[in-house]
Amino acid sequence: MEKRVEAITSRNEDFAKWYTDIVRKADLADYSSVKGCMIIRPYGYAIWELIKSALDSRFKETGHENLYMPMFIPEELLQKEKDHVLGFAPEVAWITHGGNEKLTERLCVRPTSEVLFCEHYKNIIQSWRDLPKLYNQWCSVVRWEKTTRPFLRTTEFLWQEGHTAHASYAEANEETLRMLNIYADTLENVLAIPVIKGRKTDREKFAGAESTYTVEAMMQDGKALQSATSHNFSNSFAKAFDITFTNKENELSHVYQTSWGASTRLIGGIIMVHGDDNGLCLPPQVAPIQTIIIPIAQHKAGVLEKAEVLRKQISLTARTSIDISDKQPGWKFSEYEMKGVPLRVEIGPKDIEANQAVLVRRDTGEKTVAPLNGIEKNVSELLEDIQKNLFLTAKKAMDKRIYEAVDFDTFTQIINEKPGFLRAMWCGRENCEITVKEKFAATSRLIDLNGEKISENCVVCGRAAEKLVYWGKSY
Repeated sequence: MEKRVEAITSRNEDFAKWYTDIVRKADLADYSSVKGCMIIRPYGYAIWELIKSALDSRFKETGHENLYMPMFIPEELLQKEKDHVLGFAPEVAWITHGGNEKLTERLCVRPTSEVLFCEHYKNIIQSWRDLPKLYNQWCSVVRWEKTTRPFLRTTEFLWQEGHTAHASYAEANEETLRMLNIYADTLENVLAIPVIKGRKTDREKFAGAESTYTVEAMMQDGKALQSATSHNFSNSFAKAFDITFTNKENELSHVYQTSWGASTRLIGGIIMVHGDDNGLCLPPQVAPIQTIIIPIAQHKAGVLEKAEVLRKQISLTARTSIDISDKQPGWKFSEYEMKGVPLRVEIGPKDIEANQAVLVRRDTGEKTVAPLNGIEKNVSELLEDIQKNLFLTAKKAMDKRIYEAVDFDTFTQIINEKPGFLRAMWCGRENCEITVKEKFAATSRLIDLNGEKISENCVVCGRAAEKLVYWGKSY
């Protein structure tokens, strides 16, 4: 089929340009007049709304409530947790004036909201009966990034940030892992993105956290994308902010806290995991339009009327739209391929005569003919199969790019020549992490949670090692 939509750069030619082409030409986002900030177009925002809905329902099923915190943080409040402040200092945007007047105290535009929640918890938690507090907010945050790319890293971005308070360390740790698993489930079963779960090293963990857990996905170019994180703060923030409660033994105790978050970066992940040289390829569960109906020879009597009947029929089981514009069918085919619509339905005079329609999958390009009677069932089954196929295809691609090394020479060869995840043992010393970063521009992505060992020694320094680490280059 002749391509009718302006071609995009091939992935093999320039992966970064390919990505940007899709963002713009699939109408997901545009650049704004503020450097590093993006305009999320309606189609891109509709994808975010579906991701948000999937996550939000899971949060609420586990007892979490949504609220909203201010976007400004007084400087004095931000300074209360030393490690947290140091971690975010290079990225903080400051407000120094209100109108024409200089503020007596600078205000930070939130890069994250831990300190605001801490201030609130101090005011509302007095007794063990007040716990747990299971809160989440959907908002935007600002981080003054030096290098930006739409969805992946922008100065302002949309996200959710969960913040919880508990009576014990065990409860907080259980919450941290529960949310990690919710993220993994959502990525794999909604976004069709396979992930690896693990714990961050101390060097890579969230500023102020005792431990940070992550779900890491692999993009088609072999780079990692940190897709969501979950943090156990233990009681470090509670001590800094003096958040105490009277426990069941009638003793004063500090609360234990967690936080966890995922952002519009997930849309970037969808593009880079599933997209191809024809454009975006959306998993049906996050596709704003799951089925697009294209009338063929729509100027002929009865075609548009039948297409509308078909739209109502398919809408019973899928988000469906119909394109009755005066563009040629070839243009429409390419346009909706670019936008990643999972399933195309073609219907023309000959199809109407035969009481059938042609169904075309976005993921494989496979065409099938389905009778109009009960076509909504065929569509539903095909969408389910597309969802599964996208996940399995991505999983197979990821698994092929997971390597192992037990010595530094092998590690060096693989990390230089084979993009992907490299499993190797680590002694736990920060110097070895720094060596890998400086020598190969790669980082520790996560520590394996299963306690697996593939050798006895650190791949970098040769010392005794207990931790299996996934290493790689990342976005």
